Amino acid sequence: MKKIIIAFTFLLGMLFNAQNKRFVYEYKFVSDSTKKDESKTESMFLDISKKGSKFYSRYKFIADSVIEAQTKSQNRDFSKIKFGMVPYVVEKSYPDYKIILFNRLDMDEYKVSDERKLDWKILAEKEKVGEFNAQKATANFAGRQWTAWFVTDIPIQDGPYKFHGLPGLIVKLEDKTNSHSYILKEIKNLKDQEWKSQEENHRFGALIPLNQEKYKKQFLDYRDNPTKGMRQMLASGTKIMMTDEKGNKLDINDMIRERERKVKEDNAKDNNFLELDLLK
Repeated sequence: MKKIIIAFTFLLGMLFNAQNKRFVYEYKFVSDSTKKDESKTESMFLDISKKGSKFYSRYKFIADSVIEAQTKSQNRDFSKIKFGMVPYVVEKSYPDYKIILFNRLDMDEYKVSDERKLDWKILAEKEKVGEFNAQKATANFAGRQWTAWFVTDIPIQDGPYKFHGLPGLIVKLEDKTNSHSYILKEIKNLKDQEWKSQEENHRFGALIPLNQEKYKKQFLDYRDNPTKGMRQMLASGTKIMMTDEKGNKLDINDMIRERERKVKEDNAKDNNFLELDLLK
């Protein structure tokens, strides 16, 4: 009985210490499936608190902080903000692990609920990941086959992006094609007890709630019509003025056509999404 009590006390201590932490992951991904040797890297934060987790890019964290400060200033300048390559934010609530994705498409920002389940197969295989002795698990999600390595020493059933549900923190995650991978690099203490939800951030338009199925339709529509929102604004009579770096007024119709050309060109190279089934 004494051993059981000691073990339970140790587990509670680990759980308490794991809260109010920032887990920093290195995210490597290939955005163009025709150029698999050209990977990109971004630093990602998984902030853990009692109420849940928030997963987002380091650049997103910096950009949101600058925007919040700028909105309180009379001399606003958003031109030099670096947003990084990963624009979305994923939040999970505890203990039910409800998943919400925040992402902007064209002129609109969406709040997307995702109720898809992860059916993990836990295997006996072990691997050393950094300082941790991790255990292997596999699952299919969003059109990809995934391998995760988790550690029960950190008893949080969470991980990068929307991944969760294993009996310990996911410290390494990769898909079968090696197009997307996350590996834990650092653990930090959070100064604040709880993170601020993306829903509370300053924004210029309403946040649009959608389920995963409706979001997929919007996603595909944006791929086909990347300037639809701007064209709708013009059609409604909204005046839009754009200038170059010297302050010279630009023709809005020319700007729309150029943006449409550029976005479609970029989309053709951005065809290897983490959620591959968004394109199907």
